[in-house]
This record gives sequence, structure tokens and C-alpha cells, in this order.
Amino acid sequence: MRKPVLSAAAAALALGLGLTACGSGSDSDSDSAKSGGDGDTLVVGATAVPAGEVLAYIKKDLAEKAGLDLEIKEFTDYVLPNTALQEGELDANLYQNQPYLDDFNKAKGTDLVPVVKAYLPPMGVYAKKVTDVTKLADGATVAVPSDTTNEGRALKLLASTGVIALKAGAGTDASPADITSNPKHLTFKELEPAQLPRSLDDVAAAVINNNYAQDAGLSPTKDAILLESAENNPYANLLAVKKGNEDDPRVKKLAKLLTSPEVKKFIEDKYRGSVLPVVSG
Repeated sequence: MRKPVLSAAAAALALGLGLTACGSGSDSDSDSAKSGGDGDTLVVGATAVPAGEVLAYIKKDLAEKAGLDLEIKEFTDYVLPNTALQEGELDANLYQNQPYLDDFNKAKGTDLVPVVKAYLPPMGVYAKKVTDVTKLADGATVAVPSDTTNEGRALKLLASTGVIALKAGAGTDASPADITSNPKHLTFKELEPAQLPRSLDDVAAAVINNNYAQDAGLSPTKDAILLESAENNPYANLLAVKKGNEDDPRVKKLAKLLTSPEVKKFIEDKYRGSVLPVVSG
């Protein structure tokens, strides 16, 4: 009777070893997936417009042919997409420009890096009662973004018209403290970027980021009384990843699609100058 017992024990041991081996293989596969294998889903964070719409077009019309499984997560602010990317909840994000990314890394101690420039969403000045920035009344209140790089960008846009002047050398982090001339005695109201469209009933004008303007139903080319020029503009939005993931094959596929002729045409047809494509080569 001992022989069957030993055989059963041996069979149980063999089964246990087999299960252990299978379990080990599963762990390995899981680790491989976490490392960003070519066939895994690429999770990309984005603001709704234009980034989310551009990514949705890629997912619907281009991704499958390119062998890319794309998942899009939309955000309504500028901080969480970078926080989620740093913490590994996202594989990449699309919504910010280089000056903002640099400032975020410096302020938050993150190590996020650009992969490719995708498009330029020009910032604009919007108003309900005037059609020319130079016609703003004396003492008018102008709302501007409260974060460092977007506020500097807004002030530079206003300075391009001569309504204010900034001190020599004022960079992307310019603030109202850098204003050297303000002949109209404008007052600046700092607001979270997402709140700027809602401020138009309460201020003479607001300098609004492109995505929030479009979210609010404003057309940059039709409604802005002043719009950024694309010439020598450092504010193109870029695909970003955590440092070390630049060569992830999934990221490379998305970068190639973002700068493809198909995406260029989509942006030109859909936004008609409100967003400008950036194509490599």
C-alpha cells in the first residue's frame, strides 16, 4: 500500500512544482508588461481640447494599423497629468509646453522629459466689450493665468502690443513685478487657468490658454482680440514621458503618429488655424 501513497505524493509534488513554474512565468510576464512591452496598452493623459481630440483621432483612425493600443485619460487641470505620469499611473501625457515642463520639474522635483512637439495651441486675449487690446480703458482689469510660465506667456503677449512693457531680459517666468511701463494703469487678476473663461463677465479682458478657450466654446481665430504668432514660438505642446521611457516602442509609435501627415491634415481641417500642427522633417 506504500507504493501508491508514494506515487500520489510524487504526483502532488510534481503538480506543485508545475504550478510554481507557471506562477513564476506569470510574474515574469507581469514584470515584462510593467516595463512597457511593444504590445501593451499605452496610457496617455491629456486635456480635452485639443490634445484629447487629437489622440482620439489617432486611436480611431491610425493606431490599429500602427500596432498601437492606446488608452486616453482626460484631465481638467495642468498639475495632475504630470503627477500621474511621475507616479506611473500614466505612460505619457500630451498637453504642456517646454517652459511649463521645465518649471514643473524644478518646482516639484520630477524628472519628466519631452519626446516630440505635436502642435501649437496659440494663447489669446478675449474680451466682451472691446475688440482691440489697445482700446482697453484706463484702470481696466485683465485676468491672467496664475501659474508661473503661463502668466509670463500672457504678459509677453500683452507686451507685444505696447499696452505694457517688461524689463529687459524678462523670461518665460515674467510676472507683474517685471512690468516697467503700464500707461493704461491696467490691473492684473491672477486666476487658475481653467477659471479664466468664466471670468469674462467680471473683467475687461482675459488671457486664456487655447484648450480652456475652446472648452468654453470660444474660437481662437474668431473670438480672440489678440492671438499669439507661431513664428519663433516656444510654446508648442509636446508628448512627455518619465525620464528613461523615451525609447519605449509604444511611445515611439505615438510620437511618429503625432507628427504624421494624417494628423497634420486632421489639425488643419478641424481647427482651421486655432491650433497649428508641428510636423517633423
